[in-house]
Amino acid sequence: MGGVNKDVEIQNFFIFNSSFGPKEGEELKKILFYYPTTDNTSVQVENLSLVEGVIKFTQTFNPSSSVSSLHMSKLRQLYFEPEPDFWIVLTLTLPIVANVKENISSIEYLEEDVQDNVFEAVLKQTYHVYRLFWGTLTDTLSKNDLGTLKNQLEAFYNAYLKLQKIEHADILNIFRGIQYLPLDRQHFLKIQCFINSLESKWGFVLHTAFLYNEHVIWSGIEPNSMQIVYQYLISSLLPANVEVELQGGSIPRHSPSPFSTLRHGRFITGPTNLKQAKVIGKVPKVHLFEEQCLKEFHLVVYRALSATLCLFIDGSHELTLDDFKALDEYMNPKLSPIVNDIADYCATQVVTPSNVPESSPKFIYFNKLNLAYKSTVHLDNKHTGNISCPKESLRIMADMNDSSKCLGLSGENIVKTTNDYWVFSKTSNLREFYIVLQQKNANLIGISEEVKRLCETELQGIFFHPM
Repeated sequence: MGGVNKDVEIQNFFIFNSSFGPKEGEELKKILFYYPTTDNTSVQVENLSLVEGVIKFTQTFNPSSSVSSLHMSKLRQLYFEPEPDFWIVLTLTLPIVANVKENISSIEYLEEDVQDNVFEAVLKQTYHVYRLFWGTLTDTLSKNDLGTLKNQLEAFYNAYLKLQKIEHADILNIFRGIQYLPLDRQHFLKIQCFINSLESKWGFVLHTAFLYNEHVIWSGIEPNSMQIVYQYLISSLLPANVEVELQGGSIPRHSPSPFSTLRHGRFITGPTNLKQAKVIGKVPKVHLFEEQCLKEFHLVVYRALSATLCLFIDGSHELTLDDFKALDEYMNPKLSPIVNDIADYCATQVVTPSNVPESSPKFIYFNKLNLAYKSTVHLDNKHTGNISCPKESLRIMADMNDSSKCLGLSGENIVKTTNDYWVFSKTSNLREFYIVLQQKNANLIGISEEVKRLCETELQGIFFHPM
C-alpha cells in the first residue's frame, strides 16, 4: 500500500558570478538573484559555496567540460553557464512516496523520476526566455550598473518561477518544438502575399510570424529564435489574452468555425482599444539573434479570428498610435477572408475519429532540422499533465532520447513495461519518433508491424533511413 505524497519542487534557484566577490567574506556579492527570498543570507552563502566547490572540484578532472548536475539522496542540483563566469543553479526536491508494509511506514525518494536531460532543458529555458526580453547578462552590465542587472533579474524571475509547472516537465521540454500547420499551395501563397505586402508597405516591420491558433504557418525569423517566441506565445501570452478562443482546441473541428463570431481584430500588445486609446500601451521589446548579433525589436501581436500575427518592428522606430491605427485598418479586412479560408480548409482535412479506444497507439514526432513536433500523447500545450498515456511511458521516452546519441545516425529502441505498455523509439536523419502501445499479448514482430503502419499513416513522405 502506498501513494505519492509529494511531486518534484523547486528548493532554490540562483544566479551568481564568482568574479564579483573574490575575497573571503564577500561571497554575498557574487549572488545576482536568489529564490526563494525566504532563505536568509547565511543559507544563500552556504548554498553558493557548495556549488562553487562542486564546479571547481569537477573542473580538475575535465577542464574542457563543465559539470551539469549533482545527484544527492534527497535533492537534484543542475548547473548551467550561459555566459562566461555567469552560472544559473536549479535545486529540486526529489518526489517522495509513502510506503506502508506490515504497519511500518517508510519514505522512498523517487530519484529516477527526475531526469537530468528534462530538467537541464527546463533550466536552459529559464535563461533563454530571460534573454528574449532583457538581452544578455554581459550586455546589460556593459551598458548599466550591477544594480540595474539585479533589478531586471528580480523583476523577471520572481514572476517567471511562480508560473512554472515543473512537476509536468517531460520530453517536450527537451524538444521545445514548434507545431506547424501544413497548407496547400493556394492557401499558403495567399498568406505569403499578405505578409510580403505588409512588410513592403511598412518598412519598419522587419519580420513577421503568422499563427493559426497554436500552429505556425509562416515565420520570418530564425528557427531558434522562433522556438523561444513560440513557447512564450502558447504558454503565456495567448492563454492569458484569448483563453475563450483556445478552449475549442488547436484547430476548429467543425465548420463553420466556432471562432467566427470574433470578427474584429485587436492588438494583444499595444493599445487594446484603438478608438479610446490615448497612448500605445505596453509593447514588449524582444532580443533576437541575427547574423550572430543580438538585435532589439518591438513585438506587436495582433489577433484576428483564430489567427495571431506577430510583427517584429525595428527597435529604433518610435511607435505611435497612428502606426497602430494604420496597421489595423490594413490588416483587419485582409485577414478575415484569409483566416476563414484556412478554417474551411482545416475542416475538410482534419477528421475527428469517434469511439477511439484508449489503447490505441499514441506518438510524439520531432524534427531537429525545423524544430517541428507533433504529439498525440499531449492533449494540449498547457503543461498541466493532460496526457493520454502513463507518466512512466514519458519517462522511458526521455531515457531513450538521452541514449539516442549512442545509436549513431539511426537506430531503434523497444521497451516493454510491467503494465503491458510497449514504448518504441526510432531515430534517423535528425528525426525522432516515439510510440506508446498497450497490447497485452503482443510480440516484437507484431509491435514492429504496428510501428511500420503508424509511420505510413501518420508520417507520410517522411523517410527514416540513414544519411
